[in-house]
Amino acid sequence: MNKFRGTIAVDTHGCKLNRADSDDLIRNFINAGYRVVQPSEGPNIYVLNTCTVTHVADAKARQALRGVKKANPNTKIIVTGCYAERAPKDLLSIHGVDLVWGNNEKINLVDKVVSDDDSGEGKEQIFDRGAGTPLFTSINGRTRAMLKIQEGCNQVCSYCIVPKVRGRETSVEPRDLINQVRKRVSEGYKEVVLTGTQLGSYGFEMDGMNIELLIKSILNETNVERLRVSSLQPQEITDKLLNLWRASRLCPHFHMPLQSGSNTVLERMRRRYTIELYRQVLLNIRNTITAASVTADVIVGFPGETDEEFEETFNACSSLDLSDIHVFPYSTRPGTTASHFRSHIDSKTKKIRMNRMLDLSKIKSEAFRRSCLGSVHSVLWEKEERPGSGYYLGLTDNYIKVRTRSSRNLVNHILPCKLVGLQNKFVFAEPV
Repeated sequence: MNKFRGTIAVDTHGCKLNRADSDDLIRNFINAGYRVVQPSEGPNIYVLNTCTVTHVADAKARQALRGVKKANPNTKIIVTGCYAERAPKDLLSIHGVDLVWGNNEKINLVDKVVSDDDSGEGKEQIFDRGAGTPLFTSINGRTRAMLKIQEGCNQVCSYCIVPKVRGRETSVEPRDLINQVRKRVSEGYKEVVLTGTQLGSYGFEMDGMNIELLIKSILNETNVERLRVSSLQPQEITDKLLNLWRASRLCPHFHMPLQSGSNTVLERMRRRYTIELYRQVLLNIRNTITAASVTADVIVGFPGETDEEFEETFNACSSLDLSDIHVFPYSTRPGTTASHFRSHIDSKTKKIRMNRMLDLSKIKSEAFRRSCLGSVHSVLWEKEERPGSGYYLGLTDNYIKVRTRSSRNLVNHILPCKLVGLQNKFVFAEPV
């Protein structure tokens, strides 16, 4: 058994892939002899796993780092993730940051911390854009386990920094993933979420392997109660793939990024589909899977987006049968093609367009949740709302946040529940 080395807190910003990476770090810090605590508990070491998809994400990271240093002056601060990969020198210049560690070396971060702990090394920057590193198991303190099946993206959309900070596409061997799912099940997890940068590209470098075959293998060779796929592009959702969702263990939830409802904007973004294809795939989902949740991302204010192009997007989203829309204002990312485009949209216009899309998103979200009232769905109860309150919060198979009251502990139980009424951002559910 490793000696006790101290306490550590790991904060995660951004996507489910980052959550999977943080789970890996937590597991390995525990194995090395560290005890995981909350940042508010004054840890010996604080690790921030950053996002850099927008300038807002960057600002959030800087704010978090300064806040931790102010609250815990003696805490060693380590920054990793996509922001650390993109701008390590900027992060190291922040007062209190001791170590900056890029994505490609995340697998070695725990070894580095242990080595520094043993040798008493001080402040330095470690940053490596090398050939990449193996991917490995995930672990977290929640009821749903994030499982990284691939990393990297070869698609190079004009606005996106992700290919630069996550690298080229690489897939985890299917046998390794099967074993990881089995391990998560043995640890008590009821749901496994497949995550990655570009899930639909899974297995492209392997003979006879793709996302469809991987999902089939997991369903056939493990006892996981619920399997969820975090995100797929519309051009990747074939009829053959869609038919897999007839299995009750595969959660009827699709996150299918749209980004724009204007074909001319989609072309400038270098997206690989048209609004017509998106509409057809969405219709196919609706015709195949009852009560499926289909959510989308939309970017407003992309360089050169005219009033007419925005109206095309707004009208398309109005007519599409979406369950929710995640709306983002375009954010210039240095090093991307779009950062060199002319005709950038002013902040006032972006805000107006953003607010219109957010209002539409609220309408879509409420309409979808209301359409599910009276129906029965499997619910994974994730936590008690407040200790001792008797109210529990959970997630349906089709990604609706639900709430109920119970005299028994429901945490980490999957139960069939009837959705009976709206309660602000939740739907009230009754076990049946």
